[in-house]
Amino acid sequence: MTQHTKLRIAVNGYGVIGKRVADAVYQQIDMTLSGVADIGTDWRPRIATHKGFDLFGATPDAVQAMRAAGMQVTGTLDDLLEVSDLVVDCTPKHVASRNVELYRQRGLKFILHGGEKHDVTGHSFVAEANFASALDRDCTRVVSCNTTATVRTLSALKRAGLLRRARGTLLRRATDPWESHLGGIMNTLLPEPEIPSHQGPDARTVDPDLDVITMAVKVPETLAHLHYWAVQLTRPASKDEVLAAFRTSSRIALIGQDTGLTAINTVKEFAADLGRPHDDLYEVALWADMLKVEGDELFYAYMVDNQAIVIPETIDAIRALTGSIRDFRDSIERTDAALNIGIMSRALGPA
Repeated sequence: MTQHTKLRIAVNGYGVIGKRVADAVYQQIDMTLSGVADIGTDWRPRIATHKGFDLFGATPDAVQAMRAAGMQVTGTLDDLLEVSDLVVDCTPKHVASRNVELYRQRGLKFILHGGEKHDVTGHSFVAEANFASALDRDCTRVVSCNTTATVRTLSALKRAGLLRRARGTLLRRATDPWESHLGGIMNTLLPEPEIPSHQGPDARTVDPDLDVITMAVKVPETLAHLHYWAVQLTRPASKDEVLAAFRTSSRIALIGQDTGLTAINTVKEFAADLGRPHDDLYEVALWADMLKVEGDELFYAYMVDNQAIVIPETIDAIRALTGSIRDFRDSIERTDAALNIGIMSRALGPA
């Protein structure tokens, strides 16, 4: 690592996740966005230059095509990596794993996302669960949106000494909202063909001690995912104890149907009214009034914004890999402040 006042962060891939990571990096006081790389010539990478970000072509052909399309291009991906301390790869599934060799050749730290396998990095990341094990590593993988939510909520119960085992059913959105005109499903439900679905085993790449099994079904909507969980606790507990455990995570927002937040579309509208960019929910939105405890059994449901929930985790992963902040609490506090995480809970009051 070279020494700079701010960490120089490159974002490779300026799509659904990449544009959000770039915005989040730009908002951190200890980081600077060295640039974004992409291959497209449509409206998406043009937004990057509109925001004042340096745009690089991810391939020589992309540079040529971008310039031919009248776009302002600073250079190639190699040029971007040359002026960066770490790269966050936000390219499509399976593309990122092919980029790993380039990053390793450069001796550059890198972050992948949940579309890639755990084995590619040998480490999977959720800030509240295993920040310390990522310190000073060369790379990590920020797990998928559903796995992130799973680990966040179960880790909160585990920290309180309440978690024995968990069984979850995931209702998964069919596609990203901006692509809903291109494909997806309609007038049907599509079960994942295997039990457990991949999210449970993926959660154990972050915390091997989790006893968790998931089942998933794809549903005909694009706004967000919805999870239902049945958890066996280590002992009989009260609802107040469980809610107190969830409150230990700043990234779990306790919401209530009594406030009119009765469905995922109303929660998205709430986020929009709070001024969140893209109507994003960085938090798990968990219905506190729906939550039920029967002896040592716990039942609850929450919403997961598939486009946004991994963004704060990615920022914390940057600090862990570079070792710029060594305590996960300090990193989370700084990230939360920059992204205004906690505003949902503050707006609703006690839950």
